[in-house]
Amino acid sequence: MKNKTFAALWEKSFLYLWIGEIFTQIPTHLFNFFLILYVFKLTHSNTAVSGIVLSFTVPAIIFGSVAGVYVDRWNKKTVLIVSNILRAILMILLIFFVHNLFIIYVVSLIVALLVQFFIPAETPMVPLLVKGENLLSANALFGMAIFGSILVAYVLSGPVIIFLRPINTLIFLSVMLLIGAVFISFINIKNNNKPEKLIQKTDFLNDIKHTLALMSRTKEITRSLFLLALSQILILIIATVAPGYASQILKIRIEEFPLLFAAPAALGMVIGAVLLVNRFHSHAKEKLITSGIFISGLAMMLLPYGSRVASRGFVHTLNVYLPHILKINILHIMVVLAFILGIANSFVFVPANTILQEKTTDEVRGKIYGFLNSVVGALSLLPIIIVGGLSDLIGVGAVITCIGISLLFVGVGWVFINRA
Repeated sequence: MKNKTFAALWEKSFLYLWIGEIFTQIPTHLFNFFLILYVFKLTHSNTAVSGIVLSFTVPAIIFGSVAGVYVDRWNKKTVLIVSNILRAILMILLIFFVHNLFIIYVVSLIVALLVQFFIPAETPMVPLLVKGENLLSANALFGMAIFGSILVAYVLSGPVIIFLRPINTLIFLSVMLLIGAVFISFINIKNNNKPEKLIQKTDFLNDIKHTLALMSRTKEITRSLFLLALSQILILIIATVAPGYASQILKIRIEEFPLLFAAPAALGMVIGAVLLVNRFHSHAKEKLITSGIFISGLAMMLLPYGSRVASRGFVHTLNVYLPHILKINILHIMVVLAFILGIANSFVFVPANTILQEKTTDEVRGKIYGFLNSVVGALSLLPIIIVGGLSDLIGVGAVITCIGISLLFVGVGWVFINRA
């Protein structure tokens, strides 16, 4: 009997998309996190890190919805392949300007622009490649690939800086993107031809109005978009404060933080996805999402206070009886909380994505995900600027605590919305 978690992988075209997704997402996010750590090492400023994170998000605000409109009218498979190839070329070009901060920002902006076309083409393909009964499995696997790749990329970013150095890193990332394009080229999408009239003319404003109207009259779509945006914004904010959290609170080198935080979070994401598909598939998606929001908020609130827990008398007593390698300290507490955050994130991302795909068709799905990119970019703009500056002013710990409290308020609001 096939494991329900991996049932979608038995459908060959989805398997190619999934492998292509992994080979694309890892270098995409590794490039971002590499730049975050690299810029921090150059400037030693959280504000400068905010600038590089903004270079990832500003293109989404401006071009996210526009890209979604065009992607729905183009061959999505071709969009994925071309965007990968162009990004690989840009990373090779950056080799010649890797010490120029201004050029780094410019290239990052252009790469992010290409991502705006990639995203509305990738996830909307999932319902076209799998049977209805495998949609939850496919989204769980996609969640593992997307967020797992983010976290794996963060794990690799520190060692990459140490061992590969900038030039070899950019070559490595380019090769991975090209491999991803090769796997995507193997995908076979049935009935993927677009009607001729759609190709001939693009009524951009009409498409946007139609998409907004669909969202306004379908509350499930609006709520799912909000949740997916929240999930992605949280990751961007964590990425912004991570270097300061590592140096100010954990007292470790920033290159060590990715392995200690991202690896358990990635494992938590995988475990959460497995639990969703095999244990909680019959539970209401709204309840799973609610639990994910509350767990995320609690875990974020506790992150800055690991040292206080580790200094408690009962912990010291327990450490007396534990082998040296198992003695509890702030890093162990942070690892556990990162694992819990991974599980909580899967409880939000997978059900929300599944609801969104069930309530949309292929004709509008790209526009919906393009709109999501714009929402993420717009809503994350101010928080990223604020958390970067506030981290320098009042400390990373206070900022992370505020984020956790905010998530708890979101969870309370979500409960009332679902009861309405």
